[in-house]
Amino acid sequence: MMESKLRILVVTQYFWPENMRINDLVRDFAEAGHEVTVLTGFPNYPEGSVFPEYKANPDDFKEYVGARVVRVPLMPRGKRSLNLILNYLSFFISASTIGAIKLRGQKFDSVFVYAVSPIMAAIPAVIIGRMKNAPVFIWVLDLWPETLRAVGVLRQPNLLAMVGRVVSWIYNRADYLLLQSKGFVDNVKLYCTKEISPDRLVYFPSWAEDDFSSPSPVSSSLLERDNSVFTVVFAGNLGEAQDFPAVLDAAELLKGRVPVRWVIVGDGRMSEWLSEQVESRRLDNVLLLGRHPLSAMPSLFACADALLVSLKTNDVFEKTIPGKVQAYLASSKPILGMINGEAARIIEESGAGFACSSGDTQGLASITLKLATTDVAQRELMGQAGRSYYLRHFSKSTLMLRLEKLFREATLRRAVK
Repeated sequence: MMESKLRILVVTQYFWPENMRINDLVRDFAEAGHEVTVLTGFPNYPEGSVFPEYKANPDDFKEYVGARVVRVPLMPRGKRSLNLILNYLSFFISASTIGAIKLRGQKFDSVFVYAVSPIMAAIPAVIIGRMKNAPVFIWVLDLWPETLRAVGVLRQPNLLAMVGRVVSWIYNRADYLLLQSKGFVDNVKLYCTKEISPDRLVYFPSWAEDDFSSPSPVSSSLLERDNSVFTVVFAGNLGEAQDFPAVLDAAELLKGRVPVRWVIVGDGRMSEWLSEQVESRRLDNVLLLGRHPLSAMPSLFACADALLVSLKTNDVFEKTIPGKVQAYLASSKPILGMINGEAARIIEESGAGFACSSGDTQGLASITLKLATTDVAQRELMGQAGRSYYLRHFSKSTLMLRLEKLFREATLRRAVK
């Protein structure tokens, strides 16, 4: 018997043409024949201003591979902290009011929230879910308010407590909380004021974009393959949390000892600092390639000998699995991690590479030297072990089937109430 199609509302502050993992989920559910609607804002991440192509032709962005896209106005993120706060506030207010009006008369079987920061993006989903009598699923990808404290955005106890009350209000009104890391469970429970049933807390990790599962040529327009040097690639956000001072110190320690080049791709708050440091310290073994589209990453990774993930340590980051870990595992390349907690456990458990403690410059230099002097065939086996681990634990097709099953079970529960 053929199962009926689902009517799914996805609420996300970030969506195509912004490069986000939620794009994959929407595409896969739409291609599977489900009726998908996306409630989102005007695209402006990460540049901070609304994309020119959207401003020129907004009608071109009303549909994404069969999914309907409903957009509400918001304040662009800009470059200052005040703009960012207004960006967060404007989306949840606009989506809760204008979004609800635009969706009037429509019925949904499930409401799914892509809950990267800020958590307030879940508020319109809770409101609309209540209006539509549809179960609400929140994919918790960041821990709030702990993340605000960890990155230094908010330190005042009273303000953190106020954010905590908002988080509690959201969590207690969601039907399911999907957690990207098993380490999130205890933190999330703190904000559930009533006993939460185990079936409402579901481990639901991220996956790698499809680009990393397709065979890639060992050639890239960004970087030439050079077998005479060991190539370490870092790709992603260049922020303070990634601890680039320690990465550059490790690069300096190895300079002249072993032929290693460090390739850093991406942009962020530390971009300018990195450029200045590489020049002033004459680190000719560090290449800064700038920001490039996701589609360029698989071929770049294919030119690498190892892929680097680094993150400063604190109680929040240790429980988080950076999204790049899945992409690295899927790429069949060895991984170097200067990181603690869940991510380090995955690197070591998978056999995909080596990890040292966060901030350990000497440790990063040591594991890089160890991997650089490891036999090429052994390094290939490590990459294959990482890929096998990825397929067992983070396969997108398996995760999508699990989510569809949850949607159907929740819909049935609502129907018999």
